Amino acid sequence: MKLILKLIAGLVLAPLTVRCADPDTKTWRVFIFAGQSNMVGSDSKVEDIQRFPPFAGLELPQQKVLFSYNIGREEKLTSKGWLALQPVDGVVGPELSFARRVSQETGAPIAIIKCAAGGTTLGADWNPDDPSGFKLYPQTMELIHSSLAELDQKKMPYRIEGFMWHQGENDMFNKEFKADYGRNLVNFLASWRRDLKTPNLKFYIGELCTKTIWGMDNRENMYAIRAGQKTVTESDPLAEYIPTSHDGVEIGGGEGLHYHYGTLGQLEHGVNYADAYLRTIGKQPVTHRPLKFWPYAAGSPVKLFILAGHRNMEGERAFTQELKALAGQESLANDNDKIAFNYSIGGSFKTSSGWEPLGPAGFYDTFGPELSFGKTLQAKISGNIAIAKFTHSGSQINDWTPEGTEAKDRNLYPAFIAFIRKSIRDLQARGHPVELAGIFYHAGENDMAFGGYRSHAAQWLKSTITQSRQDLALPSLKWFVSQQSPTDEKGLNRMDVTADLAALAAADASFIHVKAFDLCPQEEKLVLTTAGIVQLGELLARSYLEPK
Repeated sequence: MKLILKLIAGLVLAPLTVRCADPDTKTWRVFIFAGQSNMVGSDSKVEDIQRFPPFAGLELPQQKVLFSYNIGREEKLTSKGWLALQPVDGVVGPELSFARRVSQETGAPIAIIKCAAGGTTLGADWNPDDPSGFKLYPQTMELIHSSLAELDQKKMPYRIEGFMWHQGENDMFNKEFKADYGRNLVNFLASWRRDLKTPNLKFYIGELCTKTIWGMDNRENMYAIRAGQKTVTESDPLAEYIPTSHDGVEIGGGEGLHYHYGTLGQLEHGVNYADAYLRTIGKQPVTHRPLKFWPYAAGSPVKLFILAGHRNMEGERAFTQELKALAGQESLANDNDKIAFNYSIGGSFKTSSGWEPLGPAGFYDTFGPELSFGKTLQAKISGNIAIAKFTHSGSQINDWTPEGTEAKDRNLYPAFIAFIRKSIRDLQARGHPVELAGIFYHAGENDMAFGGYRSHAAQWLKSTITQSRQDLALPSLKWFVSQQSPTDEKGLNRMDVTADLAALAAADASFIHVKAFDLCPQEEKLVLTTAGIVQLGELLARSYLEPK
């Protein structure tokens, strides 16, 4: 740690400030994209883009965006000069959504240089001082110089605007590289700034893909790499850490997990980079969703419902554009000013600005079961309803326990309890007596697809429930725990997690086990799409309205 800080102190860095809008629309903004397989776009498919409404059309070339690339290891795919930005070899990279997002918000022309290769390390392949293996540092430098030289020849003015980096999964398997990742990253950033003669070059460091099997059986390893990255980005004012654990991941075969984002995650990751860049130039649009009026009469009681969980409680693959195709559900796309809504989603990646109207509030035109949950309750309950939602779709059930895990930056319990307490205090401060009607928790989807987690799921959940009742001073606080059908795999079926949860319910009158086994079919394992998320919200509401 001291060595990292010493190295950073030796750099000549400008303080990070938000720049004023740049009136220059002639100079090309050049962005560099580099890293390993999750920068390549592995396990993504161009034909799947049409499945995700917010990203429709990105399968087509973006004629106004220039693209130069060198992708792969032994067998490389190269553009051999500048082309219009487009998918390469049927694969989706984050540059596609990045370019469209930035182009929509700025009037300046964009050029992207990409060099990426799967299974490579910062300690060797990307090492600026002693590159080995596939020697990607000098290869990328050569690509950048040749690409910029072509712009010079055409007398096209340009400036290098940002460097997007996503790498680190392979360094965690080498003891030396893992321990030195932070120090190596400091040297990596400094080397690019020196060699490109851009001392103020801004870096955007993408979080490793944790919503996968590696995020479960390599928790300590991935935490070590994240810690190294965060140490650098917290100390370097020109480097920013870009969270990705709220993004989608490809659902593979076997146990149902994979190591890559896949199509949806890649597109979302590109938006993350774009939004981070736009913030630095003062162009990031801010969407305010204020309540037009406070919906509750002065002094009247409020029933507060807490929704919590992982990827399906966030609504990873539920898109507002698809609501119009669901008969009777079209109104869910509109804000409901009669229900106050407070949220912290994606591990606090997005938080509400106080209390907002209940409505779609996801990251990428997405929504969770809270919409149909609130609608169903409102039709049956005459009193005041408020909903507060706390989610982290890149977490597992053990991240929610009071004990936490070795991945300390994902220990959610303290933040979760603090969120509930604050929601209660906020309503009380407005003069409302508050009844905490219950916590509605959708059991971790990934936990059901990995043996060591499935076997401990009920035990971990019980620990969280017990401590929450103590900390909130509500010994009979109701927990409504919904569970979708577990992954059907021969090696996992011997672990009867449904029976484990049923046993908790049998022993605890305030534990309501909600079997969400009849939701509409999933396109992929684990993850519900739009219709399923709507059904889940209705089911949770009925579990409260129609106690058995």
